[in-house]
Amino acid sequence: MEARDHELKRELAATLQARGELGPEYESALVDSFLEKVEQRLDSTMDRRVRRHLAEQQVTAARGPGAARPPSAAGVGTAGAAAGFGERFGFAVVSLVLAVPLSAIGVVNAGIEGLVVAWLGIVGVNAVHAAHYGGLFRQRERRRAVPEWQE
Repeated sequence: MEARDHELKRELAATLQARGELGPEYESALVDSFLEKVEQRLDSTMDRRVRRHLAEQQVTAARGPGAARPPSAAGVGTAGAAAGFGERFGFAVVSLVLAVPLSAIGVVNAGIEGLVVAWLGIVGVNAVHAAHYGGLFRQRERRRAVPEWQE
């Protein structure tokens, strides 16, 4: 991109030099020529962006409706996209691995009541995670307006 900026600066310098050599009577033609080059550059940049966006939409459509969208296409963070199997499985594994020491700490410090409290916390965290990524909180996100360019 910097090379293109350098090229545009060089074109502007050439236009200003030509104006100095040719005089003010050619000023409008020189400005029109420079503005045409700037417009061509903007058009090519916009064309690239539109093609990239369309390609992202086609990839998303090819993956199917159940596939999670990347954060850049979703318009929101990963919390807005459906959790994939790997993320859910990883959360479950971490939860079970942490359950062992939490259970031991609860039993040593408070007996059976400590064990119950530890497991209530583990179940609560897993229930909130499952509800959030399972779709119970997704209705609010469906009501959000989708920008026209994403449709």
